[in-house]
Amino acid sequence: MKDLTKGKPSALILSFALPIFLGNLLQLTYSLVDTRIVGSFLGEDALAAVGATSTLSGLIIGFLLGLSNGFAIITAQKFGAKNIADMKKSFAMSLVIGTGISILFTIAGLLFLKPILHFLNVPKHLLPVAKGYIAIIIAGLLATFLYDACAATLRAIGDAVTPLIILAISVALNIVGDLFFVVVLKTGVKGAAIATVLAQIIAFVICWIYMIRKYEILRLQKEEFKDPSPIMVKEMISAGMSMGFMSSLVNIGTLTLQTAINKIGKDIIIAHTAARKITEIFMIMFSVFGQTMATYCGQNMGAGKIDRVKRGIWLAIVYTAIWSGLTIIASYTIGGWLVYLVTGSHNKTVILNATNYLKFDTLFYIVTTLICILRNAMQGLGDHITPLISSGLEMAGKIV
Repeated sequence: MKDLTKGKPSALILSFALPIFLGNLLQLTYSLVDTRIVGSFLGEDALAAVGATSTLSGLIIGFLLGLSNGFAIITAQKFGAKNIADMKKSFAMSLVIGTGISILFTIAGLLFLKPILHFLNVPKHLLPVAKGYIAIIIAGLLATFLYDACAATLRAIGDAVTPLIILAISVALNIVGDLFFVVVLKTGVKGAAIATVLAQIIAFVICWIYMIRKYEILRLQKEEFKDPSPIMVKEMISAGMSMGFMSSLVNIGTLTLQTAINKIGKDIIIAHTAARKITEIFMIMFSVFGQTMATYCGQNMGAGKIDRVKRGIWLAIVYTAIWSGLTIIASYTIGGWLVYLVTGSHNKTVILNATNYLKFDTLFYIVTTLICILRNAMQGLGDHITPLISSGLEMAGKIV
C-alpha cells in the first residue's frame, strides 16, 4: 500500500505513475503484437475485419474500465480518510454493480450484434470474420471487468506494482495464446479473440488470490455485501457511471468516425487501424497521469489536503506536455517506420495515410494533455458532472 497524502508530490506521482505506464505499455505491446500476428499470418482482409470492429470493442471495454476506475475513486477517498469499513464496502459494491452491468452489456451486445455491425458499415465480405471475432470479445466482458475492478482497487490503496506484474503475465499468455490458436490450430481471428478472453480470466483469478492473501483490508466478508449505505451507493454509481460515460462519449465519437472510415475501402481501414494503434502508444502518458491524478486527488481529497492536489495537477500537466513534444518529433521522423512495424504492410497508400494522420494529430496533443489530466483530477475530487459535459462536447466535435 502507498499513502499518497504524505511525502514529496513529485516523487510520489512519478513512482506511482511508473508501474501504470509500464502496465499500459505492456497492454499496448500486446495489442500491437496481436495486430501484427493477424496481419502477418491471416492477411490484410482479416486485419481489416478486426480493425473495422476495434472501435466497438474499445467503446465497451473503455466503459467498463472507466466504471471500475470510477468505483475505485470512492475506495481511494475512503482509504485516504482512513475509513477502512467503508472502503471495504465500496470494493464489495463495485463488484456487485459492475458484474450486473457487465452481464447486461454482454447480453445486449450479442443480441444486437448484427445490426450494430451494419451500423458500423463493415464491408459485406468482411462481415462474417468481424462478427466471429467481436462476438467472442463481448462474451468475455465479465472477466474483463472483474480484472479491471481488482486492479483499480489495488491502485486505490496505493499498490500500482501488483497490477503491473499480473498484467505482464496476462500479456505473455495472450501472445502465446495468439500464436497457438492462430498459427498452430489455424482458428483464424476467432483464435485471437479466444486468447484474449482466456488471458483476462487468468489475470482476474491471479489478482483475486493475491489480493485476499496479501491485504487483510481487501478480504471481503458477507457483511460487506449486505445493507449498503444509500449515500455510498449513490456516490459509487455517480463516480462509476461518470468515468464510464466519460470514456464512452469519447469512444462514441471515434465509433462514428469508424462508420465513415469503413466506407472508404480496405486500405484506409488498415491505415486508420495502424494510426490508431500508434496513437494509443503516443497517448499512453495522458491515460497514465490521468489514472494517477484520479487516485492521487482522491486520497488527498479524502485527507483534506487541497494544496497537495493543486501541486500534483500542475506537475502532471508539465510531465505530459514534455511527452507531447516528443510524439510530434516521432511522427515527423519515424512515422512511416512505425506504421510498417504495426502492420507489416509495404502498401504505399496505407503508409502515406497513416503517417499523415499522425503528423496532423500530434500537433494538438497539448490540448489532450490538459483534458485528460483535468478530467481525471476532477473525478478524484468528486466532480462527476464537468468531465462528463467535457466528454460530451468532444463526442459532438468528433461526430461533426
